[in-house]
Amino acid sequence: MNYLAHIYLSGNDDLLKLGNFMADEIKGKSYLKYPKEIQKGILLHRAIDNFTDHHPLVSKGAHRFFDELRHYNGVVIDMIYDHILAKNWDVYCDVELPSFAEEFYLLLDSNQHLLPKKISKVVPYMIEHNWLLSYADLGNLTSILKQMNNKTKHETQLHKGVDIYLLHQNEFEEEFRSFFEDIRAFCMKKINEQK
Repeated sequence: MNYLAHIYLSGNDDLLKLGNFMADEIKGKSYLKYPKEIQKGILLHRAIDNFTDHHPLVSKGAHRFFDELRHYNGVVIDMIYDHILAKNWDVYCDVELPSFAEEFYLLLDSNQHLLPKKISKVVPYMIEHNWLLSYADLGNLTSILKQMNNKTKHETQLHKGVDIYLLHQNEFEEEFRSFFEDIRAFCMKKINEQK
């Protein structure tokens, strides 16, 4: 799961969303220095990642990328799943995606002081290029994956993941629907347990 899914799966709690969003940059027990609700968001993010990494439908989808993209297949399936979520947003959320994205950008902007440095440097670029909305468009997704090629240690062609997705689009979308029901239920249970 990438940014859009993580934020959506946090429900309506702003600090939970914030913690979930920034969690990749918070290592080990350093999450304990943050306010309690942000800690819960960080822990929710970790639980989502663990659930996703061990879900058979995600593994099945990620495997389609393996021959071409090797161990970057997990990165690409996360991006493809955010694309499918954005494309079908109205199925999952009553708030339109442009409004949802704008509300989250305002939340980030008003809480810059809480964000790790690495994340706070990315936020203006994220807002300027409207990442959360751009996932819905395959052309934008291809561009994002091309940009990510430059950040990997090895030579990669992550954007080829879009071609693989298009070859198996129906399978990916069916798998996503089933998986997303599972992870939504998992997250609701986790959030209730945290209260």
